[in-house]
Amino acid sequence: MTADYNCGIIKVSKEMAAKAVFNYTKYMSKLSQYIKDSVAEMKKVTWPTKKETRNYTFLVVGVSVGMALFLGLLDWIFELAFKLFLIR
Repeated sequence: MTADYNCGIIKVSKEMAAKAVFNYTKYMSKLSQYIKDSVAEMKKVTWPTKKETRNYTFLVVGVSVGMALFLGLLDWIFELAFKLFLIR
């Protein structure tokens, strides 16, 4: 007969407890390796300078505003066309 661990409502056999501990340690080992690999990869990254970051930010904002104006103009043109030709 195997020894049981009484965890409140659930009874767990010694083998099940050992398997749970083994799975937990295996999971933690994989997690630890993932974090170590991530840190190593982050050290290899060439980060942009402050000036490059500012320039790219201005570029993104400028393109976004330009696209918004362009799409707003198209919307206005189609609205006028709709009113002129379809609603009479």
